[in-house]
This record gives sequence, structure tokens and C-alpha cells, in this order.
Amino acid sequence: MSAATLPAPPTSPTRTPRPLRWTCDEFHRLGDLGLFEGRGARLIDGVILEEGPMNPPHAICIGLVHYVLQTAFGVGWWPRIQLPLLLGLHTDPLPDAAVVPGSPRDYAAHPATAALVVEVADSSLHFDLHDKRRLYAEAGIAEYWVIDVTGRVLHVFRDPHANDYRAHLTLGVADSVQPLAAPAAVRVADLLP
Repeated sequence: MSAATLPAPPTSPTRTPRPLRWTCDEFHRLGDLGLFEGRGARLIDGVILEEGPMNPPHAICIGLVHYVLQTAFGVGWWPRIQLPLLLGLHTDPLPDAAVVPGSPRDYAAHPATAALVVEVADSSLHFDLHDKRRLYAEAGIAEYWVIDVTGRVLHVFRDPHANDYRAHLTLGVADSVQPLAAPAAVRVADLLP
């Protein structure tokens, strides 16, 4: 018996697998289909990240943030709670709060910037202080706050430059801060559960 020879494989350009980067439109369509229900999904640089279910202190803190920001900013500003904020074709971090000028009726599409973005952090503190900080700075968000629920402090980032902020304040429960775009100051204690 003679050995059969196999035919040579067809010549074609070599193709290697590549990661699929999701767009904001695709991400929102998947959300509309209920794919992320109760999963805390975010889109960061085309990658869908899952934050998991929200614990009670986080939820209470978001409610407090909403109330405090409505009071501090007043009429003419809309504190959007866990709603899309499109920071490019491939990024929608769905911040815990984003304060935008105007009212809900002023927006036919999701906003692409905000005067202030707030993230509430318990298990996500490192991600919020590092990755999201750079993301918001790169997008030119003038002011970014991270509420550390466990450590009971507020991190205030201001003056975005390239992919970081030039100013960082860490405030305790006895401190107050005035948002750059608001006429009234906010007590850190009022933000914490």
C-alpha cells in the first residue's frame, strides 16, 4: 500500500481571532432586550463589564446623591441617575449620577458630557478611583466625585488634562464642597448612608 498524500491547504491570508469591541448602540440594543437585567452592565472601551447586584448602602447612597444634587444645583440642571452618558463610540459607563444642564425634555439623545459625574463605590473603589477617573478626565468631564461608602470619604477630582485630573481632594464627613457649576455647597455627611 502506498501512502496517500494530502493536498496542500489553500493559500489565503492568515487571519487571527480578534476581540469584538461593542458600540454604544449595540450595547443599548442588548440592554433593551433584557440581557443585562439586574447585572449592572457598563460599556468601557468596547468591553461589557458586569458590576453585579447593588447592595443596600450603595442604593441608599445613590438616593442621597440624587436628592443632594437636585438641591445644590437647583432649577436648570438635571441630575441623571444611572442613565447613559456616551463618552465616544465604544464607552457608556452609566455613572451613578451625572449632572447635565437643562431638563429631561431638552435631550433627544443621550448626553456626551456632564458638569459633574459621581460614582458611588464600595466594592468598585479601585476601579472608580483609577480606571474611571482616567476615562472621565479623557472625556473632559470638569469634575468627578467618588463616594467611598466604606471609608466614609469623598474624593473630588477637578481640572482634567489629557487622561487624568490635576487636582484631587479627599474630604471627610465633617467637610463640605461646592460643585464647580452649582450655587450651593454640599456636606459630605449628607451624601453618606
